[in-house]
Amino acid sequence: MIGPAALAGLAAEAGLASPSVVLSALDEPIWESLYQPDLGLYPASMIKLPIALVLSERCAAGTNRWAESVIVDAANLTANDAPSPFVVGAPASLGDLLHAMIADSDNVATNVLIDVLGRETIAASCAPFGLRATAVRRKLSGSLPLIEDPQASGRNTHPASDAALVLRALALHPDAERRVVLAALGAQRWNDKLSRGLRPGDRFAHKTGDTEDVSHDGGILTLADGRRYLLVVYTSLAAGPENDARFARFAAALRPYLD
Repeated sequence: MIGPAALAGLAAEAGLASPSVVLSALDEPIWESLYQPDLGLYPASMIKLPIALVLSERCAAGTNRWAESVIVDAANLTANDAPSPFVVGAPASLGDLLHAMIADSDNVATNVLIDVLGRETIAASCAPFGLRATAVRRKLSGSLPLIEDPQASGRNTHPASDAALVLRALALHPDAERRVVLAALGAQRWNDKLSRGLRPGDRFAHKTGDTEDVSHDGGILTLADGRRYLLVVYTSLAAGPENDARFARFAAALRPYLD
């Protein structure tokens, strides 16, 4: 186990700016180490985690189905780090939208799902999981100018502590619908941050988030021997390879404490 002070020290040595860190052991003996877990950093694409959880809950309840199709509206188009497969006027299944939102961090898919679920529904559905500071207040924009969003009511919020609660729910109670989300996390396309500091045999099912002001990574880490941890790291670093390397240095320094 590593305490908060040592965790903060590793983050400082790696050069992580304004770090907000949650580290939890999911299996016996269960423990948790936190450093500034509720820091109010903009979540960027980490906001996609609660959207995914809420969609999985609605599919489990039969309110929605993964095979259900919706038409992609032009109002939801925005830039992505990789080309979006979704075409205006064409149908897209909720399952395909979920996978693209998580595995590829597709912003178009995210905006479509915000319309499908509704912002008030997302907020209400997050409450039973203990998410205290999560709100979807506007759609995502991959670049400036920001996407036109008449219903916008401010910035999205989703601190590292809430991201850890989403991941905990997925990891500890993996019903059939949540396994769809877990599979998308495991198929993550963007693996340049914490993943690069882990060891061969480690598996990190995770989500990243980046803007020119913040850079985050968080997920479920499974070691080669099967032990599982939650690791969520938010920072005020800008997106980019140099800062991605800081995440890798932090993960490499932290990894021996998990043996």
